Amino acid sequence: MDVNHQSAIFDFHGVSMSHYFTDNWDEVQNFRARPDDVLIATYPKAGTTWVCYILDLLYFGQTSPEPQPSIPLHERVPFLELIKPSLPTGKDLADQLPTSPRLIKTHLPIQFVPKSFWEQNVRIVNVFRNAKDNAVSYYHFCRMNTTMPEPGDWSTFLQNFMEGKVVYGSWHDHVNGWWDKRQTYPKIHHLFYEDLIQDTGREIDRLCSFLGLSPSAEEKERVTSEVQFDNMKQNKMVNCSTVQSMNQKVSPFMRKGTVGDWKNHFTVNQREAFDEDYKQKMKKSTLQFRSEV
Repeated sequence: MDVNHQSAIFDFHGVSMSHYFTDNWDEVQNFRARPDDVLIATYPKAGTTWVCYILDLLYFGQTSPEPQPSIPLHERVPFLELIKPSLPTGKDLADQLPTSPRLIKTHLPIQFVPKSFWEQNVRIVNVFRNAKDNAVSYYHFCRMNTTMPEPGDWSTFLQNFMEGKVVYGSWHDHVNGWWDKRQTYPKIHHLFYEDLIQDTGREIDRLCSFLGLSPSAEEKERVTSEVQFDNMKQNKMVNCSTVQSMNQKVSPFMRKGTVGDWKNHFTVNQREAFDEDYKQKMKKSTLQFRSEV
């Protein structure tokens, strides 16, 4: 099934970007954060939706009268820099959020984050996923999403991913930039996708203590079960089934939600080349990832 991709990559202040995330640049840069905002910051396809949903349920789950809210998650947790024709921009959606705190998501690398987030000392939840699984997930996402550039075949995409020639640029630069920020900015909580898979309840506990939340045991139990992959996949408010630009017949938005799927995609040669490249680019980093659980 053909997906009509409408996007090209270009160099934007040293990072590969697409106009869907740069056309509203001045507005986004002038965004006025509030002290109680919570920013969810990730490289694309690192578990963003999962963590957005966890936070949405922790803050607002018990206040919703019906079991399933009728507003899609991507409107409840706006994507700050997104701008698509004839739809409200992510920035406008964030400005209009009636909730407090406002939950806002971004894929921006650290140097592009609007400065009001730092000035307002906003809490940031930063989600990391191992590079191999992240690459695989991003590849399938690009196949089915018309706002993303045509990914080509897997080996082409993987090469581009290694070179940072994908939207939002180099994975290595992105994660290192966010990881290093913790040395100068204390209000960042780093969450690993692999840890969330391994023990969702424990990671929710850690999130709650970072955010100063103290849900009851029942509430925590409910959130933990609600955010299991299979439940999210069925949930029309979370699975992006309402998003026009995604062709879920090509690949579902909620695809597998596992650790280690990269083994079904990487050839031995690809793995060796990737590992070698990774070692070079991550040699100064203290970040430790697991590519299996």
